[in-house]
Amino acid sequence: MSKKALILPGAGARGAYQVGVLKAMAECLPRRARNPFGIISGVSAGAINAAVLASRAQNFEAAVLDMEWVWSNFSVDQVYRSDNWTMLRSSLHWLAMLVSGGVIASKPSSLLDNQPLRELLAERIHFPRIKLAIERGHLDALVITASAYTSARSVSFFQAPADYAPWSRVRRIGRAEKITLDHLMASAAVPFLFPAVRIGGEYYGDGSMRHLSPLSSAIHLGADRLLVIGVRDEHPDPEPALEDSAESPSLAHMAGYMLDTLFMDGLYSDLERIARINSILEITKRKEIPRRQGVLRQVETLLILPSEDIREIAARHVNELPRALRLLLKSTGAMRRSGMQLVSYLLFESGFTSDLVKLGYRDGKAREEDLRAFLFDQPVGSLDAPAFIREQLEA
Repeated sequence: MSKKALILPGAGARGAYQVGVLKAMAECLPRRARNPFGIISGVSAGAINAAVLASRAQNFEAAVLDMEWVWSNFSVDQVYRSDNWTMLRSSLHWLAMLVSGGVIASKPSSLLDNQPLRELLAERIHFPRIKLAIERGHLDALVITASAYTSARSVSFFQAPADYAPWSRVRRIGRAEKITLDHLMASAAVPFLFPAVRIGGEYYGDGSMRHLSPLSSAIHLGADRLLVIGVRDEHPDPEPALEDSAESPSLAHMAGYMLDTLFMDGLYSDLERIARINSILEITKRKEIPRRQGVLRQVETLLILPSEDIREIAARHVNELPRALRLLLKSTGAMRRSGMQLVSYLLFESGFTSDLVKLGYRDGKAREEDLRAFLFDQPVGSLDAPAFIREQLEA
Protein backbone atom coordinates (compact mmCIF):
# COMPACT_ATOMS: atom_id res chain seq x y z
CA MET A 1 0.00 0.00 0.00
CA SER A 2 1.30 3.43 -0.91
CA LYS A 3 2.00 6.15 1.61
CA LYS A 4 -0.24 9.03 0.63
CA ALA A 5 0.34 12.71 1.29
CA LEU A 6 -1.93 15.72 0.99
CA ILE A 7 -0.24 18.93 -0.20
CA LEU A 8 -2.06 22.21 0.50
CA PRO A 9 -0.18 25.23 -0.89
CA GLY A 10 -0.63 28.84 0.16
CA ALA A 11 -3.91 30.36 -0.85
CA GLY A 12 -5.20 33.23 1.31
CA ALA A 13 -8.98 33.35 0.97
CA ARG A 14 -8.65 30.93 -1.93
CA GLY A 15 -8.07 28.22 0.69
CA ALA A 16 -11.85 27.72 0.62
CA TYR A 17 -11.41 25.97 -2.74
CA GLN A 18 -9.29 23.26 -1.07
CA VAL A 19 -12.12 22.51 1.34
CA GLY A 20 -14.55 21.90 -1.52
CA VAL A 21 -12.21 19.36 -3.14
CA LEU A 22 -11.73 17.61 0.20
CA LYS A 23 -15.50 17.43 0.63
CA ALA A 24 -15.78 15.59 -2.69
CA MET A 25 -13.00 13.26 -1.59
CA ALA A 26 -14.69 12.56 1.75
CA GLU A 27 -17.72 11.27 -0.17
CA CYS A 28 -15.47 8.63 -1.77
CA LEU A 29 -14.72 7.13 1.65
CA PRO A 30 -16.90 5.10 4.02
CA ARG A 31 -18.85 7.05 6.66
CA ARG A 32 -16.75 8.02 9.68
CA ALA A 33 -13.56 6.87 7.93
CA ARG A 34 -10.34 8.14 9.44
CA ASN A 35 -7.97 10.48 7.63
CA PRO A 36 -6.65 8.66 4.51
CA PHE A 37 -3.31 10.53 4.35
CA GLY A 38 -0.17 9.43 6.15
CA ILE A 39 1.30 12.89 5.72
CA ILE A 40 -0.46 16.25 5.57
CA SER A 41 1.66 19.20 4.48
CA GLY A 42 0.50 22.81 4.36
CA VAL A 43 1.79 26.31 3.75
CA SER A 44 0.16 29.65 4.63
CA ALA A 45 -3.64 29.25 4.48
CA GLY A 46 -3.01 25.66 3.41
CA ALA A 47 -1.18 25.17 6.71
CA ILE A 48 -4.33 26.13 8.60
CA ASN A 49 -6.43 23.64 6.63
CA ALA A 50 -3.73 21.00 7.21
CA ALA A 51 -3.69 21.55 10.97
CA VAL A 52 -7.49 21.26 11.21
CA LEU A 53 -7.43 17.94 9.34
CA ALA A 54 -4.59 16.63 11.52
CA SER A 55 -6.35 17.60 14.74
CA ARG A 56 -9.53 15.81 13.58
CA ALA A 57 -7.83 12.85 11.90
CA GLN A 58 -10.03 10.22 13.56
CA ASN A 59 -13.00 11.27 11.38
CA PHE A 60 -12.11 12.76 8.01
CA GLU A 61 -15.67 13.59 6.96
CA ALA A 62 -16.43 15.41 10.23
CA ALA A 63 -13.22 17.42 9.92
CA VAL A 64 -14.06 18.51 6.37
CA LEU A 65 -17.65 19.42 7.26
CA ASP A 66 -16.38 21.54 10.15
CA MET A 67 -13.94 23.29 7.80
CA GLU A 68 -16.74 23.87 5.30
CA TRP A 69 -18.88 25.54 7.96
CA VAL A 70 -16.06 27.87 9.02
CA TRP A 71 -15.05 28.83 5.48
CA SER A 72 -18.65 29.27 4.31
CA ASN A 73 -19.38 31.66 7.17
CA PHE A 74 -16.21 33.72 7.02
CA SER A 75 -16.01 37.48 7.33
CA VAL A 76 -12.93 39.65 6.99
CA ASP A 77 -13.06 40.74 10.63
CA GLN A 78 -12.39 37.11 11.66
CA VAL A 79 -9.03 37.30 9.89
CA TYR A 80 -7.80 40.88 10.25
CA ARG A 81 -9.14 44.11 11.73
CA SER A 82 -10.99 46.06 9.05
CA ASP A 83 -13.04 48.67 10.93
CA ASN A 84 -12.87 52.29 9.80
CA TRP A 85 -10.67 53.46 12.66
CA THR A 86 -8.13 50.65 12.26
CA MET A 87 -7.90 51.19 8.50
CA LEU A 88 -7.46 54.96 8.94
CA ARG A 89 -4.88 54.55 11.69
CA SER A 90 -2.90 52.01 9.65
CA SER A 91 -2.91 54.25 6.56
CA LEU A 92 -1.83 57.33 8.52
CA HIS A 93 0.88 55.36 10.33
CA TRP A 94 2.42 54.19 7.05
CA LEU A 95 2.12 57.67 5.54
CA ALA A 96 3.80 59.32 8.53
CA MET A 97 6.60 56.78 8.52
CA LEU A 98 7.26 57.21 4.79
CA VAL A 99 7.15 61.02 4.89
CA SER A 100 9.34 61.37 7.97
CA GLY A 101 11.64 58.40 7.36
CA GLY A 102 10.61 56.95 10.69
CA VAL A 103 11.33 60.10 12.70
CA ILE A 104 7.76 60.96 13.78
CA ALA A 105 6.35 57.45 13.55
CA SER A 106 7.82 54.05 14.33
CA LYS A 107 8.14 51.55 11.53
CA PRO A 108 4.89 49.52 11.33
CA SER A 109 5.32 45.76 11.39
CA SER A 110 2.55 45.15 8.86
CA LEU A 111 -0.29 46.75 6.96
CA LEU A 112 -2.99 44.62 8.62
CA ASP A 113 -3.55 43.32 12.15
CA ASN A 114 -4.38 39.59 12.05
CA GLN A 115 -4.98 39.12 15.79
CA PRO A 116 -8.59 38.02 15.04
CA LEU A 117 -7.22 35.07 13.04
CA ARG A 118 -5.04 34.02 15.98
CA GLU A 119 -8.07 34.10 18.26
CA LEU A 120 -10.19 32.11 15.78
CA LEU A 121 -7.54 29.40 15.36
CA ALA A 122 -6.98 29.15 19.11
CA GLU A 123 -10.69 28.48 19.49
CA ARG A 124 -11.13 26.04 16.57
CA ILE A 125 -7.95 23.91 16.58
CA HIS A 126 -7.12 21.59 19.48
CA PHE A 127 -3.38 21.08 19.05
CA PRO A 128 -2.98 18.24 21.61
CA ARG A 129 -5.20 16.12 19.33
CA ILE A 130 -2.45 16.13 16.68
CA LYS A 131 -0.16 14.19 19.02
CA LEU A 132 -3.05 11.85 19.86
CA ALA A 133 -3.78 11.24 16.15
CA ILE A 134 -0.14 10.29 15.56
CA GLU A 135 -0.05 7.99 18.59
CA ARG A 136 -3.23 6.21 17.47
CA GLY A 137 -1.98 5.72 13.92
CA HIS A 138 -4.48 8.07 12.27
CA LEU A 139 -1.61 10.19 10.94
CA ASP A 140 2.14 9.80 10.44
CA ALA A 141 3.18 13.42 10.21
CA LEU A 142 1.92 17.00 9.98
CA VAL A 143 4.23 19.43 8.16
CA ILE A 144 3.96 23.22 8.44
CA THR A 145 6.46 25.33 6.50
CA ALA A 146 7.55 28.89 7.30
CA SER A 147 10.34 31.17 6.05
CA ALA A 148 13.09 32.22 8.46
CA TYR A 149 14.03 35.87 7.98
CA THR A 150 17.49 35.90 9.62
CA SER A 151 18.88 32.59 8.37
CA ALA A 152 17.08 33.08 5.02
CA ARG A 153 15.87 29.51 4.65
CA SER A 154 12.69 27.54 4.37
CA VAL A 155 11.94 25.56 7.53
CA SER A 156 9.50 22.66 7.40
CA PHE A 157 8.43 21.98 10.97
CA PHE A 158 7.08 18.45 11.26
CA GLN A 159 5.37 16.65 14.09
CA ALA A 160 5.86 12.90 13.76
CA PRO A 161 7.09 9.82 15.66
CA ALA A 162 10.69 9.94 16.88
CA ASP A 163 11.99 7.66 14.11
CA TYR A 164 11.33 10.29 11.42
CA ALA A 165 14.64 12.02 10.75
CA PRO A 166 15.15 15.73 10.02
CA TRP A 167 16.85 16.78 6.78
CA SER A 168 19.00 19.59 5.46
CA ARG A 169 19.34 20.90 1.91
CA VAL A 170 20.45 24.21 0.42
CA ARG A 171 18.33 26.95 2.04
CA ARG A 172 15.74 24.47 3.34
CA ILE A 173 15.58 22.15 6.31
CA GLY A 174 13.14 19.83 8.02
CA ARG A 175 12.91 20.21 11.80
CA ALA A 176 11.05 17.89 14.15
CA GLU A 177 8.94 20.03 16.48
CA LYS A 178 5.57 20.08 18.19
CA ILE A 179 3.22 22.15 16.02
CA THR A 180 1.65 25.11 17.80
CA LEU A 181 -0.50 28.11 16.97
CA ASP A 182 2.67 30.18 16.40
CA HIS A 183 3.73 27.84 13.58
CA LEU A 184 0.43 28.42 11.77
CA MET A 185 0.54 32.18 12.26
CA ALA A 186 4.15 32.27 11.02
CA SER A 187 3.37 30.17 7.95
CA ALA A 188 0.47 32.50 7.05
CA ALA A 189 2.32 35.77 7.76
CA VAL A 190 2.22 37.20 4.22
CA PRO A 191 5.04 39.78 3.95
CA PHE A 192 3.96 43.40 4.40
CA LEU A 193 0.34 42.38 5.03
CA PHE A 194 0.73 40.46 8.31
CA PRO A 195 3.38 40.67 11.07
CA ALA A 196 6.23 38.16 11.33
CA VAL A 197 6.06 35.64 14.19
CA ARG A 198 8.89 34.69 16.53
CA ILE A 199 9.57 30.98 17.04
CA GLY A 200 12.57 30.23 19.22
CA GLY A 201 15.21 32.87 18.50
CA GLU A 202 14.13 33.81 14.99
CA TYR A 203 11.28 35.58 13.21
CA TYR A 204 9.34 33.77 10.50
CA GLY A 205 7.06 34.80 7.67
CA ASP A 206 4.88 33.18 5.05
CA GLY A 207 6.12 29.70 4.18
CA SER A 208 5.69 30.22 0.45
CA MET A 209 8.52 32.79 0.22
CA ARG A 210 11.46 30.35 0.06
CA HIS A 211 9.52 27.15 -0.46
CA LEU A 212 11.06 26.30 -3.82
CA SER A 213 10.36 22.57 -3.42
CA PRO A 214 6.91 22.40 -1.80
CA LEU A 215 6.54 18.66 -2.45
CA SER A 216 9.91 17.69 -0.99
CA SER A 217 8.87 17.60 2.69
CA ALA A 218 6.29 14.88 2.10
CA ILE A 219 8.77 12.94 -0.05
CA HIS A 220 11.47 13.19 2.63
CA LEU A 221 8.97 11.68 5.07
CA GLY A 222 8.33 8.72 2.79
CA ALA A 223 5.30 9.64 0.67
CA ASP A 224 5.08 8.06 -2.77
CA ARG A 225 1.60 9.22 -3.82
CA LEU A 226 0.71 12.92 -3.55
CA LEU A 227 -2.62 14.72 -3.84
CA VAL A 228 -1.99 18.41 -4.57
CA ILE A 229 -4.86 20.91 -4.45
CA GLY A 230 -3.84 24.10 -6.23
CA VAL A 231 -5.67 27.42 -6.20
CA ARG A 232 -4.99 28.83 -9.69
CA ASP A 233 -6.51 27.83 -13.00
CA GLU A 234 -3.98 27.30 -15.77
CA HIS A 235 -5.55 29.53 -18.43
CA PRO A 236 -3.42 32.68 -18.33
CA ASP A 237 -4.48 35.88 -20.03
CA PRO A 238 -3.39 36.11 -23.68
CA GLU A 239 -0.36 38.18 -24.54
CA PRO A 240 -1.52 41.66 -25.66
CA ALA A 241 -1.08 42.68 -29.27
CA LEU A 242 1.69 45.13 -30.10
CA GLU A 243 -0.78 47.80 -31.20
CA ASP A 244 -2.63 47.72 -27.86
CA SER A 245 -1.80 50.52 -25.47
CA ALA A 246 0.01 48.98 -22.52
CA GLU A 247 -1.13 49.92 -19.03
CA SER A 248 1.51 50.30 -16.35
CA PRO A 249 0.87 47.77 -13.54
CA SER A 250 -0.71 49.24 -10.43
CA LEU A 251 0.51 48.54 -6.90
CA ALA A 252 -2.36 46.06 -6.48
CA HIS A 253 -1.49 44.35 -9.77
CA MET A 254 2.11 43.88 -8.66
CA ALA A 255 1.11 42.72 -5.17
CA GLY A 256 -1.31 40.16 -6.61
CA TYR A 257 1.36 39.03 -9.08
CA MET A 258 3.80 38.57 -6.19
CA LEU A 259 1.35 36.51 -4.14
CA ASP A 260 0.43 34.39 -7.13
CA THR A 261 4.12 33.71 -7.77
CA LEU A 262 4.82 32.88 -4.12
CA PHE A 263 1.91 30.53 -3.70
CA MET A 264 1.96 28.54 -6.94
CA ASP A 265 5.06 28.83 -9.15
CA GLY A 266 7.35 26.70 -6.97
CA LEU A 267 4.71 23.99 -6.98
CA TYR A 268 4.78 23.65 -10.75
CA SER A 269 8.58 23.55 -10.84
CA ASP A 270 8.47 20.68 -8.34
CA LEU A 271 5.81 18.82 -10.32
CA GLU A 272 7.90 19.15 -13.47
CA ARG A 273 10.97 17.87 -11.60
CA ILE A 274 9.07 14.82 -10.35
CA ALA A 275 7.71 14.13 -13.84
CA ARG A 276 11.27 14.18 -15.24
CA ILE A 277 12.53 11.78 -12.56
CA ASN A 278 9.59 9.46 -13.20
CA SER A 279 10.36 9.51 -16.92
CA ILE A 280 14.04 8.65 -16.33
CA LEU A 281 13.06 5.74 -14.05
CA GLU A 282 10.58 4.51 -16.62
CA ILE A 283 13.11 4.67 -19.46
CA THR A 284 15.79 2.88 -17.42
CA LYS A 285 13.22 0.39 -16.09
CA ARG A 286 14.39 0.99 -12.52
CA LYS A 287 12.27 1.61 -9.43
CA GLU A 288 14.90 3.83 -7.82
CA ILE A 289 18.37 5.27 -8.36
CA PRO A 290 20.77 5.48 -5.38
CA ARG A 291 22.49 8.78 -4.71
CA ARG A 292 24.61 10.27 -1.94
CA GLN A 293 21.58 11.70 -0.12
CA GLY A 294 18.87 9.05 -0.27
CA VAL A 295 17.49 7.71 -3.55
CA LEU A 296 15.58 8.93 -6.57
CA ARG A 297 12.30 7.03 -6.66
CA GLN A 298 9.02 7.20 -8.48
CA VAL A 299 6.40 9.49 -6.92
CA GLU A 300 2.87 9.68 -8.28
CA THR A 301 1.04 13.01 -8.16
CA LEU A 302 -2.59 13.93 -8.65
CA LEU A 303 -3.13 17.66 -9.15
CA ILE A 304 -6.56 19.28 -8.93
CA LEU A 305 -6.94 22.90 -10.02
CA PRO A 306 -9.84 25.36 -10.29
CA SER A 307 -11.80 25.01 -13.51
CA GLU A 308 -12.74 28.71 -13.42
CA ASP A 309 -10.80 31.97 -13.15
CA ILE A 310 -11.01 32.86 -9.46
CA ARG A 311 -10.39 36.54 -10.28
CA GLU A 312 -13.78 36.64 -11.99
CA ILE A 313 -15.46 35.15 -8.94
CA ALA A 314 -13.71 37.74 -6.75
CA ALA A 315 -14.98 40.55 -9.00
CA ARG A 316 -18.56 39.45 -8.33
CA HIS A 317 -18.05 39.65 -4.56
CA VAL A 318 -15.60 42.52 -4.07
CA ASN A 319 -18.34 44.84 -2.77
CA GLU A 320 -18.82 42.53 0.21
CA LEU A 321 -15.56 43.83 1.67
CA PRO A 322 -15.89 46.48 4.42
CA ARG A 323 -16.09 49.99 2.99
CA ALA A 324 -12.89 51.20 4.64
CA LEU A 325 -10.95 48.29 3.20
CA ARG A 326 -12.45 48.86 -0.26
CA LEU A 327 -11.29 52.47 -0.16
CA LEU A 328 -7.78 51.41 0.86
CA LEU A 329 -7.62 48.81 -1.90
CA LYS A 330 -9.06 51.22 -4.46
CA SER A 331 -6.18 53.58 -3.83
CA THR A 332 -3.80 50.80 -4.93
CA GLY A 333 -5.72 49.98 -8.12
CA ALA A 334 -7.22 46.78 -6.74
CA MET A 335 -10.74 47.52 -7.96
CA ARG A 336 -9.64 47.16 -11.58
CA ARG A 337 -9.58 43.73 -13.20
CA SER A 338 -5.78 43.68 -12.98
CA GLY A 339 -6.06 44.03 -9.20
CA MET A 340 -8.52 41.18 -8.68
CA GLN A 341 -5.64 38.75 -8.13
CA LEU A 342 -4.80 40.60 -4.90
CA VAL A 343 -8.47 40.95 -3.91
CA SER A 344 -9.03 37.20 -4.32
CA TYR A 345 -6.43 36.45 -1.66
CA LEU A 346 -7.89 38.96 0.83
CA LEU A 347 -11.62 38.44 0.24
CA PHE A 348 -12.48 36.53 3.40
CA GLU A 349 -16.22 37.08 2.99
CA SER A 350 -18.84 34.33 3.03
CA GLY A 351 -20.26 35.00 -0.45
CA PHE A 352 -16.85 34.55 -2.05
CA THR A 353 -15.60 31.69 0.12
CA SER A 354 -18.91 29.79 -0.23
CA ASP A 355 -18.63 30.03 -4.02
CA LEU A 356 -15.07 28.70 -3.86
CA VAL A 357 -16.13 25.75 -1.68
CA LYS A 358 -18.82 24.95 -4.25
CA LEU A 359 -16.33 25.26 -7.13
CA GLY A 360 -13.88 22.96 -5.37
CA TYR A 361 -16.64 20.45 -4.74
CA ARG A 362 -17.71 20.50 -8.41
CA ASP A 363 -14.13 20.08 -9.57
CA GLY A 364 -13.58 17.26 -7.10
CA LYS A 365 -16.72 15.45 -8.25
CA ALA A 366 -15.61 15.88 -11.86
CA ARG A 367 -12.39 14.06 -10.90
CA GLU A 368 -14.11 11.48 -8.69
CA GLU A 369 -12.77 8.54 -10.67
CA ASP A 370 -9.20 9.81 -10.24
CA LEU A 371 -9.77 10.52 -6.54
CA ARG A 372 -11.03 6.98 -5.96
CA ALA A 373 -8.07 5.53 -7.84
CA PHE A 374 -5.74 7.66 -5.73
CA LEU A 375 -7.36 6.61 -2.45
CA PHE A 376 -7.59 2.91 -3.18
CA ASP A 377 -4.15 2.44 -4.79
CA GLN A 378 -5.46 1.81 -8.28
CA PRO A 379 -3.52 2.83 -11.41
CA VAL A 380 -4.57 6.08 -13.05
CA GLY A 381 -2.90 7.84 -15.97
CA SER A 382 -3.20 11.34 -14.53
CA LEU A 383 -0.93 10.36 -11.63
CA ASP A 384 2.03 10.43 -14.02
CA ALA A 385 1.94 14.23 -14.45
CA PRO A 386 -0.68 16.91 -15.17
CA ALA A 387 -1.42 17.24 -18.87
CA PHE A 388 -0.05 20.80 -19.21
CA ILE A 389 3.25 19.68 -17.62
CA ARG A 390 3.51 16.60 -19.85
CA GLU A 391 3.04 18.87 -22.88
CA GLN A 392 5.96 21.04 -21.76
CA LEU A 393 8.22 18.02 -21.23
CA GLU A 394 7.35 16.56 -24.62
CA ALA A 395 7.78 19.85 -26.50
